[in-house]
Amino acid sequence: MLELLYAVVVGPVKDMLGAPTFLAEVVIGGLAAGLMYSLVALGFVLIYKASGVFNFAQGVMVLFAALTLVGLMERGAPLVAALALTMLVMGALAFAIERVVLRPLVNQEQIILFMATIGLNFFLEGFGELVWGSNVKRLDVGIPDSSFMLWGIQINRLEMTAALTAAVLVAVMAVFFQRTRIGRALRAVADDHEAALSIGIPLNTIWIVVWSVAGLVAIVAGIMWGAKSGVQFSLSLIALKALPVLILGGFTSVPGAIVGGLIIGVGEKLAEVYWGPLVGGAIENWFAYVLALAFLLFRPQGLFGERIIERV
Repeated sequence: MLELLYAVVVGPVKDMLGAPTFLAEVVIGGLAAGLMYSLVALGFVLIYKASGVFNFAQGVMVLFAALTLVGLMERGAPLVAALALTMLVMGALAFAIERVVLRPLVNQEQIILFMATIGLNFFLEGFGELVWGSNVKRLDVGIPDSSFMLWGIQINRLEMTAALTAAVLVAVMAVFFQRTRIGRALRAVADDHEAALSIGIPLNTIWIVVWSVAGLVAIVAGIMWGAKSGVQFSLSLIALKALPVLILGGFTSVPGAIVGGLIIGVGEKLAEVYWGPLVGGAIENWFAYVLALAFLLFRPQGLFGERIIERV
């Protein structure tokens, strides 16, 4: 028992303390990945807050945005023009989703809306493959995938740029929700649809706005993830890693998406590096889900979610 305790607790802690520079590199890498997870989770939170819909298609929206951008660039469009056109495409997609999917299903059960987003997920995946092809595409946004040294710590330029971009966008979204008129309307709709309608807030317009913002988030996430690992259809699977982030932070909390992403990002990197060798590696693939399961057992509403008490 003592040998097991030493191997699981004491050994990894000694490794961390014995090489603080390497520990800092692992933590920085985890923070960078965590911010990227937060960016994807933010798209889920925005739509869930405004419409009560858990958008299963958020991951494939990230893929579709990246496919559109790289497809336009492959056809000769400059990066800036391709980015502007991609924003128009995602805006048009948001409008179409509101008109074709959401509006006919107003006041339906949440499970029906959830199933509709599953159908949307497969439609966008197939439509993207039909228009842009299924081959892995390289996305070059002018950021070198190289490293530099800072205070003896090796930092990847691409990961750092992606993390800073994600941090800026998350901060802008937080200010947007708290300080702008549209943001306050979104929060009002999230709190009570009927009350928001009674004071003149147009629900359909709010849905278009929030899906458009989620599309913008998907564009940034698609660019960052696509530049790092290539634009491929497995990119949509990053949505699965955003689910533990939502469970940790809470499905309706923007700060929760940020904190949950950072916890998942740092936790999985530390687990893979320091505890992975004890079990043969690959902890990074399932660590987030185990941590989310623990939260479901002890705090199912997440760190920033509200406890819902139903009286019968």
